[in-house]
Amino acid sequence: MGKLDGKVAIVTGSSRGIGEAIARLFAKEGASVVCAARTLHEGDHKQLAGSLDATVAEIKAAGGRAAAVQCNVAEEADCQRLLAETKRLFGPADVLVNNAALNYYYPIVEYSPKRWAISFAVNVHGPFMLSHFALPDMIARRRGAIVNISSGAAIGPGRGPYKGPARGRGGVMYGASKAALERFTQGLAEEVYEHGISVTALSPSQIVPTPGVMFHHLLERVDDPRGESPDMMARAALLLASEPVDKVTGRVTYDQAILKEFGWIKEAKGTGVDSKGSGYSLI
Repeated sequence: MGKLDGKVAIVTGSSRGIGEAIARLFAKEGASVVCAARTLHEGDHKQLAGSLDATVAEIKAAGGRAAAVQCNVAEEADCQRLLAETKRLFGPADVLVNNAALNYYYPIVEYSPKRWAISFAVNVHGPFMLSHFALPDMIARRRGAIVNISSGAAIGPGRGPYKGPARGRGGVMYGASKAALERFTQGLAEEVYEHGISVTALSPSQIVPTPGVMFHHLLERVDDPRGESPDMMARAALLLASEPVDKVTGRVTYDQAILKEFGWIKEAKGTGVDSKGSGYSLI
């Protein structure tokens, strides 16, 4: 038996990277998975490999159930349509993974207001809108899990003075949006607790060599020892989506840290293990 047998899951940003790994594992664990992203066909994205078609094909080839729904999570109509299509294809969503994210790596002085608004819409408004549209069915059935994918970028540099070049150049917007997502996570978790719904936020303990990470040269090679496999995030997302509400809801955590805590792995390292996480992970 799988941990998600009979469940319906939506995974945004599942055309590549962490979202793809989560979608594949959820399907392997018995979920019917709706894979959502903007890149429907291979080659639609001018810079990055991966597509919804490819993710769904891999899942089906392995014997799983999946469907692709092209969606821009920054658009309210697209978010509403995603939930409606999910219900038409498989039934109401039991699990929502808000993984889709966007950043342009520019310092604030060069960051155009238009790009800021688009990025914030994907990273924060999207998770809000999808949660808003998914919650009525979850509340009616008194069950559900929402997993918001955050980032170590939510951890700020602390107070000055500062020595040397800025850490994580160009990451201010991304970090600010992920910090907002973590606060949203804990607030929503409190609101829906009485309905038996868990809401959590998850970040990698180490940087994941996704196509986007490699494109922006945040790691120099896929096997960089500073990195970790996207499968680690997928396993942690599965844990958060399948454990009882009282064990996980409101948690802002890191993949290796929570996998070790629950006994899913024996050894762990990185953020949440060797160093403290964001403020929200500590409360």
